[in-house]
Amino acid sequence: MERVNTIIEAIAHDKNISIESAKKAFREALINTAKRLEGQECKFEIIEDEQNDTVAIYRILNIVADDDPLLEEEPEVYIGLTEAKEYGDVEIGDQLRLEFDLEEYGHTGAANFYKELEYHLQRNVEHELFEKYKNKVGTVVFGTVTRIDEDDNTYVEIGELRGILTQRNRIKGEYFKVGDSMKALLKFVKIDKKLGMMLELTRTSPKFLEALMAKEVPEIEDGDVEIVSSARIPGERAKVALRTDRPNIDPVGAAVGSSGVRINAVSKELNGENIDCIEYSPIPEIYISRALSPAVVKSVRILNTDGEKRAIADITSDQKARAIGKSGINIRLASMLTKYAIELNEVEGSAISTQTDEMQITKTSDTSALESLFK
Repeated sequence: MERVNTIIEAIAHDKNISIESAKKAFREALINTAKRLEGQECKFEIIEDEQNDTVAIYRILNIVADDDPLLEEEPEVYIGLTEAKEYGDVEIGDQLRLEFDLEEYGHTGAANFYKELEYHLQRNVEHELFEKYKNKVGTVVFGTVTRIDEDDNTYVEIGELRGILTQRNRIKGEYFKVGDSMKALLKFVKIDKKLGMMLELTRTSPKFLEALMAKEVPEIEDGDVEIVSSARIPGERAKVALRTDRPNIDPVGAAVGSSGVRINAVSKELNGENIDCIEYSPIPEIYISRALSPAVVKSVRILNTDGEKRAIADITSDQKARAIGKSGINIRLASMLTKYAIELNEVEGSAISTQTDEMQITKTSDTSALESLFK
């Protein structure tokens, strides 16, 4: 076959795939066509001549003695010595290569090759798309709403594929209509028997919040500020723990932005979700106290019972409502953020309104919590 590279380049351009993928599909189609026409057990080899832009396919036969039983058992793979000598000076154990000419099969050969080529090209297109979007899992994608079905699933056109945002992955209270633009986190790529390859999207994952913050806050995207942990009750409230190794950067101030412009942009995208930013501490008592803000905590005790991470926060009566939050949302988020089961213990006294980050830490001889400060 002549002008092979020209043909492959044209195929790659038409199908919007790499030249390597188009070449692979071409080779697979050629070998499968030869097997269809000669026998599925036959072995073939492709020889390319880059200089002359040609490709040839050869059938490989193993030479055995004329009375060898393999000639009857596997006639597609073996050839007798006498018959093989018609093609040249050969011996038992040699391999005979006979050129396969697709043109000898006329229309049948051409039709089979076209069918095989289309099949393998489509497989390579799907493989490249799958790899392309698999590498985007966990990142924010953009698309346009094309359909909303009777189950309230939202279908979104994203590049070459369609994404689906199910009702459970949508923020409570938000609705979309056909033609709306949408941002969402790519959850994973899936193959649907009816709809083909699809992207599953989510707007409720904490990772979506983190990805949006990275887009809005240059210090996070550059790695100067790190999101240690995040917790959300989608559409209502979220907490984000931030840290930095740069002494000249305030992680919370960087995330919030001047007059709250950065965090407000993220909140707006999340349907008005209220986002609390706190500074992470490797000391659990301090971390838990900050996580319970806006409540002011008097002290925190860490309990390790049967491997369960538990903490008791001592709090005055005037701060209890703040610590719990509406419908228990604040303490739930604090527990989700710190990975500690937090219990409140009401104590006498009242918190001073001007108190910010001062707290009483239970005395302990264990200094392991401070080790990360000196790494």
